[in-house]
Amino acid sequence: WYTTVTAILLLIFASGVYFYVRHTLVERVDDTLNHVVEVVQRSLVIEAAAPSTGRVLTAVGVKGQAPLQVNVDGSFRDNAQTLEDDHIDIEWFDPSGQLQWSTLSAPMGLPLQVNAAGETVHIKPGLNGDPDNAQSPQVFRQISRRVQINNQVLGYLRVSHPWFEVSRPIRQLVIDLSLWSSLAIVATGTIGWLLSGLAMTPVRQSYQQLKQFTADASHELRNPIAVIQTNVQVALADPEPDAAFQHSQLQVVERLTRRLGRLVDNLLFLARQDGGLIPMQWEELDLPKLLSEVMEEQELVAHGQGLSLVYRRLDTSFGLPSLPQLTGDRDQLTRLFTNLISNAIQYTPQGEVTVTLEYTQWQGQMAYRITVDDTGIGIPQELQAQVFDRFYRVDKARSRRDGTGSGLGLAIAKAIITNHQGYIQLESQPQKGTTVTTTLPIKE
Repeated sequence: WYTTVTAILLLIFASGVYFYVRHTLVERVDDTLNHVVEVVQRSLVIEAAAPSTGRVLTAVGVKGQAPLQVNVDGSFRDNAQTLEDDHIDIEWFDPSGQLQWSTLSAPMGLPLQVNAAGETVHIKPGLNGDPDNAQSPQVFRQISRRVQINNQVLGYLRVSHPWFEVSRPIRQLVIDLSLWSSLAIVATGTIGWLLSGLAMTPVRQSYQQLKQFTADASHELRNPIAVIQTNVQVALADPEPDAAFQHSQLQVVERLTRRLGRLVDNLLFLARQDGGLIPMQWEELDLPKLLSEVMEEQELVAHGQGLSLVYRRLDTSFGLPSLPQLTGDRDQLTRLFTNLISNAIQYTPQGEVTVTLEYTQWQGQMAYRITVDDTGIGIPQELQAQVFDRFYRVDKARSRRDGTGSGLGLAIAKAIITNHQGYIQLESQPQKGTTVTTTLPIKE
């Protein structure tokens, strides 16, 4: 379609150029013919008519006025060579329309018609009796004008110019326009095909990611819904319900419902993030205090798994009495640190998780750097580039077995860091642990 539209536009453009150049050439020829007519008229030798007019004198009288005449030999004897060099032919007719003088080797054989605006005439093969013109037609641009003085018609002047002065450059122009337009269409089609292929590459990738996202989301939602449905069906099918058994089933349903709620909440957050619909609640925050609150919430979880949760603050205050406030969204930052610390706890079977806060310089401005370091299972080098993708989990079997984690934590963390114009980086070694470093700039 793009190539077709381009071809139509080029056709319109080429047609416009063709008609413009043709009109310009015709106007130039007409201007030349009009100039010749004016020159010839000024050079006419006009004299009083003799009692007996000869072949070379033409005259016509008007009642009450002395007749005038044109001396043909005296008027045109000096013009023949110059007009021949300019490819211009002149014909002079007497007042009765009879040809008296011409620069043509043979008469055109065309009837005399006064046309001061110019016209294009075609001489059919053999019309003028010229044997050289027996097979090929000739085309001329002509101007015919009546010459008169004081209402006395002295004769008619017809000036002709060969049409090849127009047709030859027009023919070459058509060839050039056709050639270059064809080349432009081919180039446009080829380049358009290549560029559209490049433009479609991210579209295809986005489509594949959307398909994968839909499949993963459907899987994450289908499993807990199926378990909930099974537990409810078992409870309803029991003819003699046992209160303790039903209570345990309701606990499973409640736990799965909370899991579904977290999953839907995460999906909603990412959807709003993609659509730019997340309203940022900017405020001045005491980041060390906010991080301490998150550590307190996650400490019980860590101790429950037999892990040590360590919080360190590096003394890099640059001599300031207190660390500056961070402008950010409290809820999002809380969610960020909760996801990072919970991920570290989840994938650390034993050992400790260390959270380090540092006040430093980053890209020419002051910033907070928060590092979450664990001694867990680690991530292979070839998989580290995918950990920020949605629903991606390094150990899927472990996540499904434990019923925790949907693979959205790091994707949400990256989105929150992006909202705060920060930076997140992950480094890991298998069986040695993972280090996630986030940098949050301080806006002045």
